[in-house]
Amino acid sequence: MFCIPMYSTVILDSFGHVHHFMSTLPLDIDKTHLRSHVLTHIRKETLDLYNRLHSIEEDIQFVNQVHGAYPRLPLIPNLRCGAWYTDPAITGNQTGAYFKSTDGHTSNWSFNLRRPNLHLLPVVLAHGGIVLVDSTRSGKRMPDALSKTAPIWCAVVNRAFLLRFPKADATAWDTALYTPPAVVSKSEHDQIEELLDSWAQNLNESSYTLPELPRPLRPIWITPSTSKFPNFSNDSQSFIPIICASASQCIESGVDRRTGGFVYIQGSGDDHELWGVGLTPKIFWQHREAILSADRSEVMKVAATFVKDAGKQETRKPSEIRKVGARILVCSVSDLPAPEAIKDKTAWVMITSDQETVIEESPRILPLLTSEGKKGQAHFLQHILPRSLAFIGNQLSQGMKVYVACEDGKDLSVGVAVVALQQYFDENGNFIGTNAQVIPDKKTIRKRLEWVINDRPEANPTRTTLKRVNEFLMSPASFRSSTT
Repeated sequence: MFCIPMYSTVILDSFGHVHHFMSTLPLDIDKTHLRSHVLTHIRKETLDLYNRLHSIEEDIQFVNQVHGAYPRLPLIPNLRCGAWYTDPAITGNQTGAYFKSTDGHTSNWSFNLRRPNLHLLPVVLAHGGIVLVDSTRSGKRMPDALSKTAPIWCAVVNRAFLLRFPKADATAWDTALYTPPAVVSKSEHDQIEELLDSWAQNLNESSYTLPELPRPLRPIWITPSTSKFPNFSNDSQSFIPIICASASQCIESGVDRRTGGFVYIQGSGDDHELWGVGLTPKIFWQHREAILSADRSEVMKVAATFVKDAGKQETRKPSEIRKVGARILVCSVSDLPAPEAIKDKTAWVMITSDQETVIEESPRILPLLTSEGKKGQAHFLQHILPRSLAFIGNQLSQGMKVYVACEDGKDLSVGVAVVALQQYFDENGNFIGTNAQVIPDKKTIRKRLEWVINDRPEANPTRTTLKRVNEFLMSPASFRSSTT
């Protein structure tokens, strides 16, 4: 029998991780070609759907173990990655968290008022804490979102609370920054701590509501390497635990072969657009058993079938802006009911780039087609904002509630809502009509954005959208009234 010799190769990838690779290539092959061949193989393994899904399943078992240790604490996915690891049967309808790793990147630390995560505080108060779930890849112990962004949030909220609700004995209220010492250096920790007071001041001066906390927040970290989970069985501790659970095992190379017939990939839930063939956490959890029981050769076909069958995503309730008595609502286009189901006293502004979803204009429906890139930015400023503002003002004057929808319900619809809130409502949220002389500035515009984010935490307008909003509102009235 003729045997093809196997050669063992050790190679460093672009991240500096070590990979042991068995190859049938001859030893005299050009090293550059060998490296290219190996890296191609590694990339193929890391993007393999079967490997990804079974790695996620392994991490789910750890997350369920954490939940079992703290059954009274709500399990909160840090979106988007965390949603792969948290069972909807456990999380229910609770809105996820929006702690971005970029807000914790070295020298880029931030407490961003556009994603303050204050919607978590009522949940924290009701249950005495929460468990945040996220993951990371490439051999890191935990994502920056858990090691730095969430700790920054805890410390800033604690400090802002003292500013908003001065206590007689402020020294008993812990405002310190806590970070995992094995992950965050003392130097970086100290640099972050110097910035906390200014962030707390910004939060205190915002229009956001801060509930009265019985005790300060403190982050606690748990990973698969944690040997013993800390005990929070009662309320006797001096803080409210914000448990930061990093779901994936820390693998030096980021990948590890399992005896179960798959390659374990650390942080598999990250960037699912690259490997998921349209699969989302929601579809995965709906068909988890069938997907995971599929053979490697069949899993792509099985997943594609479920993606196709999913069709239109399940709608969610539009977000009422409570500050203005729910006269303005923000949602995605998919959240809107069918045109024939439009109710009395309601009107729609519908912004989309999909020609096929554009419906016929009517007295209470304003469909607006937008486009991508710079052309779309100019169109948003010169066409969408003035047309939508005139339409919304007319509808509000007739006593209507106005739904403002865009494709994701996070960007353009938020920008339009902010413009309407600025032009037609005073600082207390009262409707002031369409002829009031309004002199907006960046502070009042920011306050309107805070009203939206307070009721729609997932709102995430781009810098470009916000720039166009500011430009539009600070332009002459003649420009704002244009419908060209």
